[in-house]
Amino acid sequence: MNTRLDQLALDLERQVAGAGWDQPPALFALVETADLLRREPQLAAELGLIDDVPGSLTPVDQGELPEHQSLDELLGAIVWPVEVLGTALAVERLMVPPAVEQEMPQDESEALRWLAEHPERQEVRIVVAVLRDGSRASRSPTDVAHEGSPPGHLGPNRGYLPPILGPTAATCARPRRAEPRLLALNRG
Repeated sequence: MNTRLDQLALDLERQVAGAGWDQPPALFALVETADLLRREPQLAAELGLIDDVPGSLTPVDQGELPEHQSLDELLGAIVWPVEVLGTALAVERLMVPPAVEQEMPQDESEALRWLAEHPERQEVRIVVAVLRDGSRASRSPTDVAHEGSPPGHLGPNRGYLPPILGPTAATCARPRRAEPRLLALNRG
């Protein structure tokens, strides 16, 4: 368990939720706050950052993502500079109860239509965060009942690891040499 990563995932979910529903996937580079302050003082000032907690991480929103056929394809093409210690991704999905999911058609377009029309469907937002050291956290509605949280609040996800976690983690497995400036990251 990595409490700083759990908290970061919760904070990102709250930030993304502030924009409402029907948002595109949001991708964040996770950088050490002290490193960002040293390398990019202007950006750090714009973000209002202070280094009050050793080892704290700052998520840097990558803005609008390039066109892609699938999220797996997009994530498979990402290579972060070594200064990026991890990544986080927020996505929205339609979900149905597991017992009902078995009835979903195999054809992708039919499955999407079936999900959109199913009376037990729920819109959910899932946030996953991973670090190069293998630490992982996710926030999704699957643990809400376990925490006794109010409706709409996401609990730390301990048992279920969303399918997007693997491809998201893979982006951290391919570091490349640093650019002269950290802003291979998009200031959005």
